[in-house]
Amino acid sequence: MIGKLTGIVDTLDDDLVVIDVAGVGYLLSCSARTLRGLGGIGARASLMVETFVRDDRIVLYGFSDKGERDCFRLLQTVQGVGSRVALAILSVMSPNELTQAVMAQDKVAVSRANGVGPRLAQRVVTELKDRMGEVGLGPGAALAPGAAASPADGADAEAVSALVNLGYGRSEAFGAVVAARRDLGEDADVARLIRAGLKGLAR
Repeated sequence: MIGKLTGIVDTLDDDLVVIDVAGVGYLLSCSARTLRGLGGIGARASLMVETFVRDDRIVLYGFSDKGERDCFRLLQTVQGVGSRVALAILSVMSPNELTQAVMAQDKVAVSRANGVGPRLAQRVVTELKDRMGEVGLGPGAALAPGAAASPADGADAEAVSALVNLGYGRSEAFGAVVAARRDLGEDADVARLIRAGLKGLAR
């Protein structure tokens, strides 16, 4: 089982890369975000790897870090999401952005991925809402604990709605309100949350 590869980028394609490791070329399927970060042919690269053993072949998937690999695994627990769709989602969203979209229940953000319609996007954000904490995602993951108890109702929900009505995406509005609530405390009202959220979004 291969868990990580470090070598030289030999070939790049739309969704594939060949990594030359001591003269052996390993073909990996990757998200567009991971491929963009490889630095081009001839660059040294290190990728986390997920190995799938099929009946007739072995398939390798490459990831820029552990967070992306863990999201890839978690996405495939959703009915209708296979490896190709999981990579499509991770091509348009970083792990932190996916976490925020799931906690915000922002199906529009998820549906930006190729092959993901509104119904499947809704399933992704619904089924993963209580599970994103299983993935170690760094700073973005810090949104999850507060988010679960925060912009679902009350002043927080009103503030999110107000920011969305001002033209911000639901995920970014949600993140801004979570951050504002964390900074201002439990006593902050809707107006203060909106002002703080706008300041955060303007940075």
